[in-house]
Amino acid sequence: MTGTTTGAVSGRRRRGRVLAGVLITAALVLGAGLYWAQPWKLWQDSAVNEALPTASTAPAPGSARPGAAPAPVPRTISQGSLISHEHSTTGTVKLIELPDGSHTLRLEDLDTSSGPDLRVWLTDAPVKEGADGWFVFDDGKHVSLGKLKGNKGDQNYEIPAGVNLADYSSVTIWCDRFNVSFGAAALQAA
Repeated sequence: MTGTTTGAVSGRRRRGRVLAGVLITAALVLGAGLYWAQPWKLWQDSAVNEALPTASTAPAPGSARPGAAPAPVPRTISQGSLISHEHSTTGTVKLIELPDGSHTLRLEDLDTSSGPDLRVWLTDAPVKEGADGWFVFDDGKHVSLGKLKGNKGDQNYEIPAGVNLADYSSVTIWCDRFNVSFGAAALQAA
């Protein structure tokens, strides 16, 4: 009887070790998956409300000469309305030329979901409605203007000098983690 009792105890220990190993592995996989996907970000909002960039060469208040030409102001050269792709997305995109000749991409009244690793991209891809448009933006030419500052509000993204704006016809809020567009806008001349 001793051999049977010892074998039963040994079998229970082995099963206990296997079960512990399976539970530890499952916890590690679940933890890594949650860290990678960050699903909680879908319910977190971050509002950013930046003012439109202005002329850095404008005269100080009260220093303008009578009859002098008004200070140059930013000029919208193209714009478009965001459409939804993977997540509901609304707002306006404007490509703005500043008085010093530099360019800024402005998102106005942006409203989208938050998510992991969201970027603002200028692209040459056509904007397509529905699921057909979710994955097209990394197929061609694109330039990242940086991480999305917030999923709501008005925000500005400096366009690097040397970027030929004629090469780009659209903007996307791109999720780099999952390679999918949250929303996009085709740019039309203003």
